[in-house]
Amino acid sequence: MLQSKKLHEDWIAVIIAFLTIGLVLAGLKPALPKFGWTDAGSLWSQVTDTTNLLRVGTLFLWVLGSLLLARFLAGDYKPMALFTGLLTIVLISLIAQIITTNKGIKDLGIEVVLFSLILGLFISNVIGLPEWIKPALQTELYIKIGLVLLGTNIIFGDIMEAGMLGIIQSVVVVFTVWYFSFWLCKMLGLDDEFRMMISSAVSICGVSAAIATSGAIEGDNKKLSHVISLVMIVAIPMMLFMPYIAIWAGMSPAVAGAWLGGTIDTSGAVVAAGTLLGKEALKYATIVKFSQNVLLGLAAFAISLYWSYNNKKAGYEKPTLRTIWDRFPKFVLGFVVASLLFSFVLPSPLVEASKGSLKELQTYWFALAFTCIGLETKFTDIFKVENGKPALAFIIAQLFNIFFTLIVAYLVFRP
Repeated sequence: MLQSKKLHEDWIAVIIAFLTIGLVLAGLKPALPKFGWTDAGSLWSQVTDTTNLLRVGTLFLWVLGSLLLARFLAGDYKPMALFTGLLTIVLISLIAQIITTNKGIKDLGIEVVLFSLILGLFISNVIGLPEWIKPALQTELYIKIGLVLLGTNIIFGDIMEAGMLGIIQSVVVVFTVWYFSFWLCKMLGLDDEFRMMISSAVSICGVSAAIATSGAIEGDNKKLSHVISLVMIVAIPMMLFMPYIAIWAGMSPAVAGAWLGGTIDTSGAVVAAGTLLGKEALKYATIVKFSQNVLLGLAAFAISLYWSYNNKKAGYEKPTLRTIWDRFPKFVLGFVVASLLFSFVLPSPLVEASKGSLKELQTYWFALAFTCIGLETKFTDIFKVENGKPALAFIIAQLFNIFFTLIVAYLVFRP
């Protein structure tokens, strides 16, 4: 993680994200390389395609320039140490993208961020992590930039147009699941940081919520990485099996979509799972998930307030507004501002023209982040941290989330 010598990492992420938004709005629109293959011959022709090679090179230079700027703003300027590690991470993410564009894999709905994580885990646990990669493992920075960019695709008008039902479900589920998870973690003897991060990850929106919560409570980065790994590992079977359970149970598209959107912890996995059930189910899944994403800002503020008043380590008997502001994760503020900007300020044609490119850049930052998470995670340690209690708490809380959200989805969206 970048050291806060000149500027906090949260502000660095906001600056880079809004520079990205400004460049895209101005017409500079880097794109992901395009693949779609069934055999080695068709793959090779696409890998060596000049357009794809230019796109890969442009994205690498884009990210390299962003990281060099981040280093400069943080007062830690080591460009050569960054170059080789970043090049390796980009290549791993590219391989993940190539794998997910195979027709057989694509039909399963598995997204690039999940394969990025899997490849990272394979290298870390089977091959071993070389030291020269580590300077480029800026996991939190990548995620924070991606989260601010995510705000450009959270359009309040789209959510409100679909009705209040999705918002009602999100509020009921988030509050109930959060308090159950918090109580469960307490019963299992987990410390306050684990309790807050696990509860937010399960109830709100997975990785995004875990990062925001960690920022609000100034949490331990190792604990955060552990929670993120749990989110991604558990999301894989949920994404693959829940759509087929919905089909087997004969759920209506609205109920099935609301169930998926309220339980699966990553937005990409929600879209992938919802796609398997058709356009209507995908619409409801997206609405519910976006509604939970909108709650992220409010949740971060509430957690900052709670932590400032209740955490004795903070050293404040009566926390001031300054205390709360210092603890509030600034990248969440960037997320909210980006969403408001694209929802109410920018002209609709400009929003429509730029959303696609910003979505691709957001996906790319997330893919790099999940590659880093895999590279930093020892799979064998998942159930060893604190004797496996965080993993146990997360799995039980997620099971509660699955069943409770299904009940609420039936009550709210039943025909």
